Amino acid sequence: MRPHRIAVIGDFMVDKFIWGGTNRVSPEAPVPVVVSNREEMRPGGAGNVVANLQALGASARAFGFLGDDAPGFELLKSLEERGANTRGIRMDSGRPTSQKIRVMAHGQQMLRVDREETELAPEALAECVLDDLRAAEWEALVLSDYGKGMLGGGVGAAAIAEARQRGVPCLVDPAPGELENYAGATVATPNKAEAEACIEGTFAHLEDTIQIAEKIRIRASLEALLVTLGAEGMLLVSRDASPFHLATAARQVFDVTGAGDTVIASLALALSDDWQWDDAVRLANVAAGVVIAQVGTVAARREDVVRALTIGSAASKLSISNEGGKTSPSDALRKRGARIVFTNGCFDLLHAGHVRYLQEARSLGDALVVGVNDNASVARLKGQGRPFNDLEDRVEVLGALECVDMVVPFSEDTPSLLIESISPDFLVKGADWEGKEVAGAAFVEKQGGEVRFIPLHEGRGTTNLAERIRKS
Repeated sequence: MRPHRIAVIGDFMVDKFIWGGTNRVSPEAPVPVVVSNREEMRPGGAGNVVANLQALGASARAFGFLGDDAPGFELLKSLEERGANTRGIRMDSGRPTSQKIRVMAHGQQMLRVDREETELAPEALAECVLDDLRAAEWEALVLSDYGKGMLGGGVGAAAIAEARQRGVPCLVDPAPGELENYAGATVATPNKAEAEACIEGTFAHLEDTIQIAEKIRIRASLEALLVTLGAEGMLLVSRDASPFHLATAARQVFDVTGAGDTVIASLALALSDDWQWDDAVRLANVAAGVVIAQVGTVAARREDVVRALTIGSAASKLSISNEGGKTSPSDALRKRGARIVFTNGCFDLLHAGHVRYLQEARSLGDALVVGVNDNASVARLKGQGRPFNDLEDRVEVLGALECVDMVVPFSEDTPSLLIESISPDFLVKGADWEGKEVAGAAFVEKQGGEVRFIPLHEGRGTTNLAERIRKS
């Protein structure tokens, strides 16, 4: 995925964390005493959207204002260090930088203190920010509304109009009760509570939620509405596609702080690259799962998201080669920006030598695709009586390995055609192949890839193992 330029306009804030521990109650009041051992500043609000975009590989442009104070300049420096373009951020001496100060003990939030002013930005300041936005180059626009004054007074509507004039995606993370102020946006991403505030009711069942979400989308004049439902996942309703519900990707939840910023950043990145809605939502879901498994306001790193996207069940890793077709079995991995490693073999009796070899191969890139000979080609290569295990069983065992991201059966004696279809970044073989003609090597090197040889583990091999079994 190329680094698209994505503009973010909205409320920039400082998320400050005071870390420490507690083992006693204050004698002054029935509250815990937290002994601080460190303090940390992280970008919050629209700043966290920018941080997520940079971490995911985009080129973010920031538009908004900060207080002309130490927290404001610290936040500005933090965004610039992440590589973001901050020329669209103005400093306002008339108000402080918004801060959320969280006191943390043993990984748990004990207290939050907010320092902020929520009045609308002065008209002259807002117009300067809009002028900066109009003069900049970008391929998608995110409006991050935390109700701190940047997007009110018609600023949000003007920003949406600019995106529509350019014909680029416009995404809104709305403040509670503000959704109908963003008519004409491509998609809004309210959480469950924010969506419920639009109807002054609750989402009881999925079918009810779909119907209500569609009514909200139409009333707000949006192309699509993505409601984040917490533990229940995400629901997308759109003008041109069927409702799409996705269960949460989180394995364990530690902290939901900033998860909405991650959702809209990853969704913006996908839409700017012309992804389909369902794939874009899957990316957002996985990225959110990455950040809520960590404590505090964190950005979803590209490598963590790619890793999470390419880990799945054994069944989901199986890809049947599309012979004669135009679609490569690795297209989904390539679309997600993964560096693909390919190796192949019969893998008839899987043993520790195989596992170590596959683990080392996987460490070279982001995703490991394993080509496995079908039953007929194993018989031709290994002789009568082989394979010991049918193709279906060999695929299931390989797919159960965490280091294997995709298993692709092939019927030819060599995987040359499969390698040309996948076009891996790394072609891996055992060290016993060094100096020999490796199928697909010339093609991979011509495409700019590399051929790597991995040492084998002595004393471990299918043939030797089979002979020992026969003798016993």
